Order: sequence, then C-alpha cells, then structure tokens
Amino acid sequence: MLSFIDTHAHLNLPEFAPDRKEVIQRARDEGVGQILVPGIDLPSSLLAVRLAQKWVGLFAAVGIHPHEAKSFKPDSLVALRELAQSPKVKAIGEIGLDFYRDLSPRADQMLAFRAQVRLAKELGLPIVVHTRGAVEEALMVLQEEKGGLRGVLHCFEGTREQAEEGLTMGLHISFTGLVTFPRSSALEVAKAIPVERLLLETDSPYLAPLPHRGKRNEPQWVRLVAERIAWAKGMDLGTLVALTTQAAIRLFALPEETR
Repeated sequence: MLSFIDTHAHLNLPEFAPDRKEVIQRARDEGVGQILVPGIDLPSSLLAVRLAQKWVGLFAAVGIHPHEAKSFKPDSLVALRELAQSPKVKAIGEIGLDFYRDLSPRADQMLAFRAQVRLAKELGLPIVVHTRGAVEEALMVLQEEKGGLRGVLHCFEGTREQAEEGLTMGLHISFTGLVTFPRSSALEVAKAIPVERLLLETDSPYLAPLPHRGKRNEPQWVRLVAERIAWAKGMDLGTLVALTTQAAIRLFALPEETR
C-alpha cells in the first residue's frame, strides 16, 4: 500500500468532534500514515497538541491564523512557545495573511505574521503559511525574514512565478483538492513544481476534491490530490507519493515509520 502524509488537516475543528476516531481510521485504511494538524488560535493549537499526543501518526502545528490576528498579543507568543515544547509539535502554523476575507485588520495580520515567523526561527521550526488574496505581500514578508527560514506555502493559489519565488527562498509548495477543480489554475502550477519540493494536503474539512466537492473533506482523500498531480506530471503515482512523503518527512522532521 502507498504511504501518504496529509500535511494539513484541521482535525481539531468542531466539524470532526462527533467522529474523529472514525475519520482517522478511514485515513489509515487508505494509507495515510501521518497527518499534521495545524492550530488557528490558542485553543485549537492546544487541542492539536493534545490530539497529537493521543493518536499515533498525528502531529501538531501551533499558531494564530490571520483571521484571528486581531486577538494576537505579546502573551500569545509565550503561549505558543510553551506549546511548541511538545515533541509532537513540528511547525508554527497556520500563520500568514488573508486579504480576501480581511477578518482582522491588515496591520494586525502583518504584526502577528512577522512575530510568529521570528518565533519559528528562534525555535528552529518550519512555518505553515496561509496566503489567500495576499501571496505577493506574504512573499515580501518572507523575503525580508528569510534568514534561517523553512516552511511551506500551504493550499497554494498563486501564480507559477510566485511559486518559483517561494522555491528560491527554500520553501515548499503544498496543494489541495483545488487541483481537481476545473476552473482552478492550481494544477498547472503543481505541474511545474519539482516533486521534491511539493507537498500533499487536504485542508480538511475544506476543499474536498472531486468527486466529493461540497462534502466535508477528510484526510482519506489526499490520495485524489496525489492522483491528479501525478497525472498532470505524467508520473507513476507510487513515485510521486514516495517523493512527496520524503519531502514532508524532511521538512517537518517526521519519523520514517508512523508512531
């Protein structure tokens, strides 16, 4: 069986509270051996850590999403630094900028983003970056902060040129079920990314791939993302999965075997 890693699934959100155990089991049945669960605020980051400590194959990222940046305070960094002491925490995230919904003032988003990037560098952890409607602005911040920076541009929706800029900074690029949507440009960008720098994710419970679009997304469907990208690249699915799995293991310091 192929061994997948879902590098971004919000199993800590309320949508999964009723049947989280079954969701994880369905993922395992489909060969998803490891799942990274990102926080979006302090409570969800704490839950991500607790889930990772409870479940074999689950790992956590801790961070404050740009939607929640208005609540970011200096004490937030203290709390995130404490959570990051768990060996199951593998990244700072989900952090970044969202100028599409603008649920927090842009100045607050910038402040929270920069502070968390610097925290990640201090802790030697990679970052998981949200860039909706703000790819150019996020890349500008990352360019300014790039010394010692590692991470991934998650759920990438930017252009090929913007992806190449991220690659030049040493970042990885991650794709979701968007690659299966007919009107999305994500597949063409994914096709151009070196497979060694490409990651797979579902962004569950969002962005379920075809033919499940409109349903609650689950990590078990990361295979559909992989199949679509392998088709676009003209690659054997097993080769693509092996290379993306190794890329995730290297970036997030995950174990070679699930534990």
